[in-house]
Amino acid sequence: MTAPLPVLHRTVRPEWIDYNGHMSEAFYVLVFGYATDAMMIETGLHAGYRESTGCSLYTVEAHIRYLDDVADGVHLAVRTRILGADAKKARFTHELYVVEEPEAEIAPDATPVATTELLAIHVDQNAGRATPFPDTIRDHLTALAEPAPEWAGRSIGAVPRQP
Repeated sequence: MTAPLPVLHRTVRPEWIDYNGHMSEAFYVLVFGYATDAMMIETGLHAGYRESTGCSLYTVEAHIRYLDDVADGVHLAVRTRILGADAKKARFTHELYVVEEPEAEIAPDATPVATTELLAIHVDQNAGRATPFPDTIRDHLTALAEPAPEWAGRSIGAVPRQP
């Protein structure tokens, strides 16, 4: 395993706050999207790669857990974990934490305020279909792979149907 991916930092903006007085669900997704972009840059799937190959990573499935409210002005840190990669797919997670100040490290005992698990496909944008990763990219993703956190891989709990 190589060094873990860098932590992404953001600060909650006033326009991210909803009518309930905390961060709206859409902006959790926005912050997780920024983290996915940062992961892509770190693993070689950056804009230059996209321009030279016509390929990119497309998210095809996501499972988000909203675990705690987030207020305006709060500093956030996102930890990304690659869980695995194969010829055409990558599975990864983001964990969103509140930190005391911008760029602060995540405390070892910190509890995430939200998490997401994602499945992404490597797509040839010109052909409009999945295509294998170059060996160097797949090998880099595989080298970054970590064990899945206990919450990953779960499905949404079903509510019994009413007659």
